[in-house]
Amino acid sequence: MTADDRFSPDFRETLKDRALGVRNEIVTGPVSDWATDFSHAEPEWAADPYPIQDELRERCPIARTERFGGGWLPTRYEDVAAIAYDTEHFSSRAIIMSNFRPPRELAPVGGIPPISSDPPFHHHARKLLLPAFTKNAVARREAATRALCHTLIDALEGQDVVDAARDYAQHIPMRVIADMLGFPPEDGPRFRVFIENALEGVNLQPEERIARTEKLFDYLFAQIREHIDNPRDDLTSYLIDAEFGGQKLEPSHVAGTMALLLIAGIDTTWSAIGASLWHLAKTPADRERLVAEPALLPTAMEELLRAYAPVTMARLVKEDMHWNGVDMKSDDWILLSFPAANRDPAQFDRAGEVVIDREVNRHAAFGLGIHRCVGSHLARMELRVALEVWLERIPAFTLADPAAVAWATGQVRGPRTLPIRVG
Repeated sequence: MTADDRFSPDFRETLKDRALGVRNEIVTGPVSDWATDFSHAEPEWAADPYPIQDELRERCPIARTERFGGGWLPTRYEDVAAIAYDTEHFSSRAIIMSNFRPPRELAPVGGIPPISSDPPFHHHARKLLLPAFTKNAVARREAATRALCHTLIDALEGQDVVDAARDYAQHIPMRVIADMLGFPPEDGPRFRVFIENALEGVNLQPEERIARTEKLFDYLFAQIREHIDNPRDDLTSYLIDAEFGGQKLEPSHVAGTMALLLIAGIDTTWSAIGASLWHLAKTPADRERLVAEPALLPTAMEELLRAYAPVTMARLVKEDMHWNGVDMKSDDWILLSFPAANRDPAQFDRAGEVVIDREVNRHAAFGLGIHRCVGSHLARMELRVALEVWLERIPAFTLADPAAVAWATGQVRGPRTLPIRVG
């Protein structure tokens, strides 16, 4: 097969023109009042956002900030759910709350479909991905995932203190997503850089963010061209050949979806695995119970997802409106905190506690509404297998230095440094 004209170098400038935003405020710095000046990019939010969210839920359920060009932070489950389901008043064309907004012309597709897509385009973009993420499709990846987890733990042998985030958690989704997309497994370190640029660089000037994003898309287009020349049975070749409305997908659709899978598919699961190991390392009663009762793990896993939900999404207000007591302006950000929703005592009994045998657990860790995570079956499999293998191989472990645990800033929260003492 010859190179596909859709992916010619001329398209690169088109991507840049469409992605440039309209504002460039600096967004970080000390918070004066979380109710009127919140910032999810601050270190105290990354370290422990839950007390902040709990206080806001009591005194100011929908917080306001003038940072990021203006935005809102609902903290009650009912408000988060209402916005997540309301595609008439809120757009998903930008899901990372930062110091610039993509132009409105980017809707309804967005830069990384389907998560950035609005109806009706979203339905078709999401439908294209469903076959790759069914329970049966995911089950076929479990044996390889389990073997990888054992290999990673083999490499830790002889160490008294290991970094469970760096040396274990991050590698599992990196390998799984690389295999799905048909990317070289040794490119994992590059994926980490792409993730950090996308999710933790929200205070960079737009030009710098675009420059870093271009490095990601340069990589993706190189992989696309290689797949055009050497097609095979993986998700990249599938997207290249897929059709929508009788036409092959636009280059921005193919590359944007690949970017979504690479970044969101890795960071969310990496964070969930790391947060779960962090909890078990600091909570010996829960760790010992799961070692003694491995059949409880699927239930416990859902509770860990609820309590430490890694993902917060963003929306943009479509038009000026009065909504639930506040006056929202066109293009105001909405920071849609699923972690805050998951700890709302109006929705969950003992909401601030981790109850590993919680039976009724309709948590929002995978989102709500039309954008609920298409890869939830895959994420659950990776998390379950990662914890099963770790608890089997390393049943006794504690935090080596609680103060040394470092959490990612931004909208996907998980431990980036997690020193654990084994044995």
